[in-house]
Amino acid sequence: MSMNFRLALMAGVMLIPATCLAQALPAPWGVATEVHQSYDGQKVVYDADSPTPDKLRSVIDRASYLSRMNGANPFDTRVVVVVHGEALHAFARQNYAEHAELMARAQSLSVGDVVEFRICAAGARRRGYAPEDFHGFATVVPMADAEIVRLQQEEGFAFMR
Repeated sequence: MSMNFRLALMAGVMLIPATCLAQALPAPWGVATEVHQSYDGQKVVYDADSPTPDKLRSVIDRASYLSRMNGANPFDTRVVVVVHGEALHAFARQNYAEHAELMARAQSLSVGDVVEFRICAAGARRRGYAPEDFHGFATVVPMADAEIVRLQQEEGFAFMR
């Protein structure tokens, strides 16, 4: 028997007991149970200040999924994404070529009046942007923090980061 064959055989023998053991012993807490839950009428505000397109995409995807979980009903479900910080660059019209796919996704979500995008004017000014520098599917609000607080206190929105 060659040395390589013996090593491979020993490795295989050593793996078998561990594999069998893992399958034979249950996890100490059992397995999770799935709850089938329906959602409707939720009002949620997402805080979107991510400096990277991937993180911003994650927020947009979560907002989209939440909208769908609520039946995407514009009469009783509202999802607002408040955009500020470094995320403002992705929503600036001058950066469209760099963020075209992400902005097309955001715009498509805004069509059904369930998901809205609100831009922070204070943060935009600090970065040299004016309201007309952003895509037309978004609205510009005076300040991101104030808008998030207003939505929570006055309109009963839940906060998501």
